Amino acid sequence: MTAPGLVSLVGAGPGDPGLLTLKGAERLRAAQAVVHDALVTPEILALAPDGAELVDAGKRDRLHAMPQEKINALLATLSRRGLRVVRLKGGDPFVFGRGSEEAEALTREGIPWEVVPGVSSCVAAPAYAGIPVTDRRFSSMLTVVTGRACELDDGGPGVDWARISPQGTLVVLMGVSALRGLCDRLIAFGWSSATPAAALGSMGWPGEKRVVSDLAGLPDAARQAGLSAPAVIVVGAVVALSRDLNWRGAAGAAAAEGRSHVEARSRA
Repeated sequence: MTAPGLVSLVGAGPGDPGLLTLKGAERLRAAQAVVHDALVTPEILALAPDGAELVDAGKRDRLHAMPQEKINALLATLSRRGLRVVRLKGGDPFVFGRGSEEAEALTREGIPWEVVPGVSSCVAAPAYAGIPVTDRRFSSMLTVVTGRACELDDGGPGVDWARISPQGTLVVLMGVSALRGLCDRLIAFGWSSATPAAALGSMGWPGEKRVVSDLAGLPDAARQAGLSAPAVIVVGAVVALSRDLNWRGAAGAAAAEGRSHVEARSRA
């Protein structure tokens, strides 16, 4: 009887192939089967050896190539064939990545598995835009929520919005479709409409966009810039630091306070 192969839940990072961890690259180079998300660059997938099975299980804003239950079953099936399996996920497997659900399913089936953490877009995208999510002068708190929690009918455990302090930094993943409702809700719960805010689209990918505004103006600024998923929303005083910390280059001087600006760039 063939012993089940190890399933590695690998975080691919936010997009830039250079942010894949050494251990993640090692697991990919040894993989016999790779089940990957949509938000994984071709350069990272190319690390898998010739002959490895590549399965697209990608999810993009409710458009699922494969239901979660089928992904769970597929991982178990591949493992039982004795294959070394990499479940390659954008960002980090345990940060809004359903990695825990897959790990639980594998545990129930008696399948060996491990986690190879990845760089999450909740910190990487702001850093690439020159926004530190914490700074002892402005914010010693970081709250990360999923955009699904911004929708009233998401069916999840919800978010206690009243307890998210305007004195900290709020990062929202997968929140573009709910951006206007998010901004309105924060203002209703006491955030100043002038709070610095940013929408960061496809950071680390070709065609990335960086939109900086105030909280009230962010939805219109993002719409005018044509911002689409994947995107990270950042709200808090630290966003203003991007004027001086945009280390990857700016399209021009930052706009005056209270006005929005957008930078669109294509990477070679």
